[in-house]
Amino acid sequence: MAGKHYNIELLFKALADRTRLRIISLIGGDEICVCFLVEVLNINQPKISRHLAYLRRARVVSARREGKWMHYRVVDPPDSRAASIFREVRTWLANDAQMQRDRSRLNQICCATKLPS
Repeated sequence: MAGKHYNIELLFKALADRTRLRIISLIGGDEICVCFLVEVLNINQPKISRHLAYLRRARVVSARREGKWMHYRVVDPPDSRAASIFREVRTWLANDAQMQRDRSRLNQICCATKLPS
């Protein structure tokens, strides 16, 4: 476990929203620009940004700015037990039909050559 206390309740709250689960699934093992999330999910940018902020507070997503664009990456929570739970959720998401459709749509939209689950 990391030195600082990890708020497991915040993790479960972050995972309790279908849109946030879809975002986690879409990001997968890659880094992705928020613009692709907007396109695939058909949700406006401010709403996507609010969901991403929630995921950042739960410490399961990190962000990097490149010019005017923000790029997001999924990261394991700093607590080993929370990280184990999070990895199991991500495994489950990879087998969910809606998540697979989202990833397929992302592959059609995005010019990335590889988008692993």
